[in-house]
Parts: sequence; C-alpha cells; structure tokens
Amino acid sequence: MPTATASGTTVPYLRQGSGLGLLLLHGTNSDGATGFGPVIDRFTDQRTVLAPDYAGSGGSTVPDGPLDLDLLTTQAAAVITDAATGPVDVVGVSLGAVVAAATAAAHPHLVRRLVLVAGWVSSDDPRHRLVFQTWRTLEASDPALATAFGLSLALSPGFLAGLGHERVAQFIQRRSPDGTAARIELGQRVDLRNRLPQISAPTLVIGLTQDNLVPAAHARAMHQAIPHSRYTEIDSGHAVVLEQPDQFVRHVRDFVLDEPDPTATRR
Repeated sequence: MPTATASGTTVPYLRQGSGLGLLLLHGTNSDGATGFGPVIDRFTDQRTVLAPDYAGSGGSTVPDGPLDLDLLTTQAAAVITDAATGPVDVVGVSLGAVVAAATAAAHPHLVRRLVLVAGWVSSDDPRHRLVFQTWRTLEASDPALATAFGLSLALSPGFLAGLGHERVAQFIQRRSPDGTAARIELGQRVDLRNRLPQISAPTLVIGLTQDNLVPAAHARAMHQAIPHSRYTEIDSGHAVVLEQPDQFVRHVRDFVLDEPDPTATRR
C-alpha cells in the first residue's frame, strides 16, 4: 500500500483503477477500506480511487494529544500530491466531509470537484455536542457500548431492525479503529464557518434524510455557506455507503464523472 508523509505522520492509502484521481475521505469510526469498500470498484472504470487511512485509523499515525483539523487537511493534501499530478475530485462522508471541505478551502489547486456527504459546519449546536460528548465518554469506558450507541444513531430505524439480532451483535463486537476517541473529540470542535466561503471548487452537498447522528439540517447549512454549491438528499441513515450504496454511487458519478470539463464553471 502506498504511503504519504505529512507533518511527521504517515498516511497509507489504497489506490485502485486508472484515470483522474478520486479521493475518498472516511468518517470517524472507519478507515479507507471499511468506509468505502462496498463502492470503490464502482468508480475504478474511470477514476484512480485513492482511499487514505488518516488520523490513527488503519496503519496511519497520529501525534499525541488532541487532533487538529489542519493536520487532517495536510494529510489529505499529502495523499493528493503523492498520488496525482494535478487536481482530483474529493468525496468526504461525515468527518471526511469536514476534512474534504477544509482541504478544498486551504488547497484549491488540488481539488477539481467536491462532494460533501453528512458533514457539518460547526459543533456549536447543543444536540450535536451532547451526542458527541456521550459517544466520546462511552468510547473511553466501554467501546462495545460506544459502538452500540453510534450504531443506533448512524443507521436508519428500518435498516437497523432489518439486520436482525445476530448481525447487530456482530457489528457491536467489532473493534473501533485506532484513534477513534481522538476523532470523536475533534468532532466536538469543528468550526468551518470561515473556511466554507473560501471553497472555489464546484461542490455538491448531500444530506441524509434519516440521519440521526448528523441530521440533514447540518448538510443544508453547509450548502448555504458554500457559494453556488448544489444540494440534494438521499433517503438514508448516516451510514449511506452501507444503506444506500447505489444512490451514493449514482450521485457521485453524476456529479464528478458526467461533466467532462467542470473547470469551465469554476467560480
């Protein structure tokens, strides 16, 4: 697996396919492979898919102490410059959407098109902070209970009920990736309000209508803060790649693959 270096950290990344780069940035409780495994090969016909493990997930390293969003942004940019010769399309889900947005704001020359799924502008919202504080406390005291808590919010009620008792139990017993607690804690400190207006890449924001971890209102706020961005919704819980992979792939492909010269409409 190729590895990029950034600010004294190593960032391994999966690389598959050929063509223009498509960087996939995972969320808090996953890594590149588990976050996007079901859909990676559905882009490789036209894109070189890059799926990094960052901030302690997978084989990546993370400094001691609280995570800094600028570090994650630097890590994402390092993967792009290590793997590609020009700008790439960037897709981020959940915390990955936060990192993707910050990367596009800080490094506009590296991002051709941007898709932000289930992200949020700021952690100031009392409900958001309550959810993430509870999740962080459980992660420190009882990781299995933390996973159960996160699962109950990340999956829509109908999808979760349809998994059945045995599969739910299997999900709960999965070990969280390294650095999960630090990424949850970072989720309590996000503030993109000054960064989002700086995004110049054509941007699609996607809200998830049954998302109880990061409700769609947060995605709508991202859309409103990014000039000339587009907005759409998918009827899914937070774990959209698991619940609605076909819809996820269709929206991403429609936006980043079907318009051959997006730079012509750059703001």
